[in-house]
Amino acid sequence: MTPNVFPKNQRDNLKNRARMLVSCPDQPGIVAAVSRFLYEHGANIVQSDQYTMDPEGGLFFIRIEFDLENLDDRREQLKTDFSVVAEQFQMKWSINRASRKKRLAIFVSKEDHALLELLWQWQAGDLEADIAMVISNHNDMRALVESFDIPYHHIPVTAETKAEAERRQLELVLGKVDAVVLARYMQIITPKFIEHFPNRIINIHHSFLPAFVGGKPYAQAYNRGVKIIGATAHYVTEELDGGPIIEQDVQRVSHRDNVDDLKRIGRHIERTVLARAVAWHVEDRVIVHGNKTVVFS
Repeated sequence: MTPNVFPKNQRDNLKNRARMLVSCPDQPGIVAAVSRFLYEHGANIVQSDQYTMDPEGGLFFIRIEFDLENLDDRREQLKTDFSVVAEQFQMKWSINRASRKKRLAIFVSKEDHALLELLWQWQAGDLEADIAMVISNHNDMRALVESFDIPYHHIPVTAETKAEAERRQLELVLGKVDAVVLARYMQIITPKFIEHFPNRIINIHHSFLPAFVGGKPYAQAYNRGVKIIGATAHYVTEELDGGPIIEQDVQRVSHRDNVDDLKRIGRHIERTVLARAVAWHVEDRVIVHGNKTVVFS
């Protein structure tokens, strides 16, 4: 099977397109300064989204897509020149090429629903990323993943081998992927691993936390007669399931739904929420501020 690629006309459209993300203290003149800078460098703004937390002393966020002829040759000089504007407004910022697809490593255990959604979207060209590899602590998904011509790495994890397993995982991903996606990977990610990918590890879990902690959360939810279930996708931090939230969704349920129904509905929400979060990340639509995110979806 041929790996996912942009259609030729889409690749051509993205060749000279860049994405700028900016966050800074809010004050007059930010949009004017950025727009003037891009105009003076011959760039054409094709999309712009902005948000302010509080016009009086809050933070300002903006995402701009622009086209610039010969972007590859001019990007480094553009970044050097923009640093002057950035210093004036105390900006945190980045400029990324839209044509450079981010490379992903997907970690998975035994449940396939979140992984499958990502593979299907990648195959269809709806996920603007390269899936560089899948890493699992089980061998269950090997045939599935390899049918997409994606490398599959089985690294068993036990309490005794966790440190060695992490060493092998890091050896596979460091310098080779831009982000890690935990598609129902049922292992704790250590601080040592996280420090290599700050705000670049995306996890998915049900939204019962912190109410129903531990095993069989859907059985716990059923026994409590919950009326809403959902899922949360977030960046991984040292605080377990406490990182900045990227996306969430919910669905109403009723007394007519048994535990298996809740699990089925929950799987559907998890797969769509994770896919949205990953898509927004690879399209440079997320700005992290503290333990929150601004998502220009």
